[in-house]
Amino acid sequence: MSEISKVTASRQVPAAPQEIFDLLSNPERHAETDASGSVVSTDKGERLKKVGDTFRMNMVKGDGSEYQTENEVFAFVENRVIGWKNLRNLTSEVEVGAKWLYELEPIDAENTQLSLNYDPTEIENPQVQALAKEKFAVESNLEASLAAIAEALA
Repeated sequence: MSEISKVTASRQVPAAPQEIFDLLSNPERHAETDASGSVVSTDKGERLKKVGDTFRMNMVKGDGSEYQTENEVFAFVENRVIGWKNLRNLTSEVEVGAKWLYELEPIDAENTQLSLNYDPTEIENPQVQALAKEKFAVESNLEASLAAIAEALA
């Protein structure tokens, strides 16, 4: 299998950075921002407030099988940057390592340039790499997630 690399997408969102950050820092709303169809709901997690915060998500694979992930915030600058690392699939006890990073750049009081960076380069498990390459490490999937964020805030 070929190496997978970081993927980035960006778009203008008609919302203030604070509104977008409020959405992204709330694991309860992550299913609204996921265009892959993998995120079902939060299992354990309060509003993200700092680097080191953790949360668990209930997920579903393309075949309908369910699993749960544990995630940890690795980047946090209020209203500007938020990122988390998918540490592990708790259901199958597999280490993951994929990172999601959102960067918010104010355009004006009501518009924000939002970038989403997906970094799968720390994934070591070949099966997890294959899933990441198929489902997440595709620019169009990231663009669809950014569109879902804009829709959730409309």
